[in-house]
Amino acid sequence: MNRSTDSFADMAKPAPKDMSHHFSDVSMAREPNALKKFYRFFAIPGIGNFAGGLPNAQFFPFDTLEAQSAHPTRWTPTPNRPGADDPSSVTAPAKASTRGAKTTSHVVVPHEDSTADLTKKIDLTTALQYGQASGYPPLLSFVRQFTRECLHPNVPYQGGPETALTVGSTDGYSKVLELFTNVWVEGKNDIRERPGLLIEVFAYPSILSQSKPRGVQICPVEIDEEGMAPYGPGGLEDVLANWDDAKGKRPHLLYIVSMGDNPTSGVVSLQRRRELYKICSKYDVIIVEDEPYWYLQYPSAELEEAKARNKPIPEFKIANTLPKKSGHSFLDSLAPSFLNVDVDGRVVRLDTFSKTVAPGCRLGWVTASPQICDQIVRISETGTQQPSGFVQSLIAENIMGPQPEASAAFTSRSRKDQISFNGWKTEGWVRWLAGLRGEYERRMNEMCHLLEEHAYQLKQSTPVRESDSDWGVITKTKLYDFDWPRGGMFLWLRIYFEQHPMFGALGSGGTLIDGMALSAALMMFLTHKPHLVLVSPGTMFSVTPEIAARRGWQYYRVCFAAETDEMNRACSTRLGLGIQKFWRIKTVAEIEALLDEAGSLEAEDVDGPGLGWMGC
Repeated sequence: MNRSTDSFADMAKPAPKDMSHHFSDVSMAREPNALKKFYRFFAIPGIGNFAGGLPNAQFFPFDTLEAQSAHPTRWTPTPNRPGADDPSSVTAPAKASTRGAKTTSHVVVPHEDSTADLTKKIDLTTALQYGQASGYPPLLSFVRQFTRECLHPNVPYQGGPETALTVGSTDGYSKVLELFTNVWVEGKNDIRERPGLLIEVFAYPSILSQSKPRGVQICPVEIDEEGMAPYGPGGLEDVLANWDDAKGKRPHLLYIVSMGDNPTSGVVSLQRRRELYKICSKYDVIIVEDEPYWYLQYPSAELEEAKARNKPIPEFKIANTLPKKSGHSFLDSLAPSFLNVDVDGRVVRLDTFSKTVAPGCRLGWVTASPQICDQIVRISETGTQQPSGFVQSLIAENIMGPQPEASAAFTSRSRKDQISFNGWKTEGWVRWLAGLRGEYERRMNEMCHLLEEHAYQLKQSTPVRESDSDWGVITKTKLYDFDWPRGGMFLWLRIYFEQHPMFGALGSGGTLIDGMALSAALMMFLTHKPHLVLVSPGTMFSVTPEIAARRGWQYYRVCFAAETDEMNRACSTRLGLGIQKFWRIKTVAEIEALLDEAGSLEAEDVDGPGLGWMGC
């Protein structure tokens, strides 16, 4: 398709709708940065800039920024269509020859680059200077093109989306909250003005920590094995159609992690997205799609689960049936974003480099309609400005490499550096993402296989009569269950505490040993030798106290991403064996000792690294 045909097709699309009626009072009062009017003058060759308040770049104390960077082929991908290739490739660790630390390149960001085009000029003179709030031009240019042409080539509104860089997804969501919600204070503001957030019954707790201090009401939506439920009791349609205005404004904001949901690991299909989007369009709801795990979709999970449980092999389902493709088979195999069905321009997508490069980068981006993206940039202009110039320039150089216009700077490097580094480019970046998916998919499959081995407890009864000594009754108790993760970094483990011998027992203080108590006791039990495994309780991810009390205690979130391959294997086995041993506890005193230990930890004011070590 040529450029003129593309332009004609774009003009036939509807324009994105005006969403300003959802903007907060502060956002509506924001005006464009007055300094922007000067930007066009900066491009005039030879002009002397006496207008700005910039420090002189020659006084920056860094001459270069250098690093050893992995080759994009360091990690081995898994098949986009499991069963089509070697079946062991989704379960066996990658061969050592493909995983060595020697596959590196030397990356250099020079102090100054003579390139005139700011979208291709990667140097410390520009990266460490004050810059535009939307992001460092070279990296922003790459991210914008990659987002529009590779990630979301089917956006159905005219002109397509825009992008703006953020200081990670947490920062992105903070700006979304500031854009779309007014602060509401109980006892001070009218209840009819209280904003609401539609969110799954189990969700990443940081979202609640950001939302609730602003007075945002948490509005739980039911889930199934795929993710947020569109219909049925407690589903999205049910919550919105039967909203009680006495509780506050009907929610106009929905938060969702639709790929490798944290904590439940579901992946929302294209059909489910259309159903959820239709409801949001009907009730005029903004969709905030937070996708740190989008590249970590595991097509082998359903197949391997069926094989492990001796169930019929499921038919392979194509995740992306949209007409326009990126040309990269890995990206085209993934379930597409809500942006690809966003005819209204009501989707705000949050992306991050935290899971694809490193969390310490504190770098991500927002993708949304131009109107919404412009408002996000205005918030950045009076807050974070742009992300760290060190990080942006190093990632830009690593992915984009020396630009043709920067040939003088490139040839000035040593012969060794010229030979060893050409930049990943788009193909290399996609290959890196595919390799990461492969590594995490193997880890996921390995943990699941090991946990399958200990899911049931077998017990043989003792014969009552000597004549029955050759006979015995074998009982089989299911201790836990789980769906093999379809994406993300977590396994959502359902523990059947109701089957534990101590469930419902009367404690020494006259209280019952219930599910909440057993969940806390098991978590503590697993931290003891020889088990030494730490898991996250489901109560931590329950979006309301009622959900935590009713069913949050039934679950643990288990991360297969953080530990080494060896520890992942060892801890998976220890987790299964630890649960088996916990089921052999037969006295209330043992349970209460564990609860006392857990209670003493909660009472302590511990100085430490904080929750950052927990990650997401």
